[in-house]
Amino acid sequence: MENQDSRGLVGSRRWTINTAFVERLNLDIRQRVAAIGRRVNTLCQGEAGLRDQLVLFQVYHNFVLPHASLRQALDEPIRTPRMGSAKLWRPCTPAMAAGLTDHVWTLKEVLLYRVPPWPQPQTV
Repeated sequence: MENQDSRGLVGSRRWTINTAFVERLNLDIRQRVAAIGRRVNTLCQGEAGLRDQLVLFQVYHNFVLPHASLRQALDEPIRTPRMGSAKLWRPCTPAMAAGLTDHVWTLKEVLLYRVPPWPQPQTV
């Protein structure tokens, strides 16, 4: 059922799924999530540890890591110090492209961010 729904969405927007992008994401996950890349149980200590590693990877991938395909051209090149070439592009992360943030986050910023608590269900 879900597969048919996703085909309808992709077809209605005239998108095509490129397997190279999917394989690249799989490679990134295997390289950055130790519990998946190395087939051992001790690194994640069960399902909760694996989930924590995947969440950290997802946040890093979407907020910290600029993606070359999302970069934005600058109106005017910015000169760099010394003899370097001028900066022509503004780095952009998927979170920036989605409008969730206005800057590339540092890993320190991610780790120090306080997530607000989820609303608890009302019990009578």
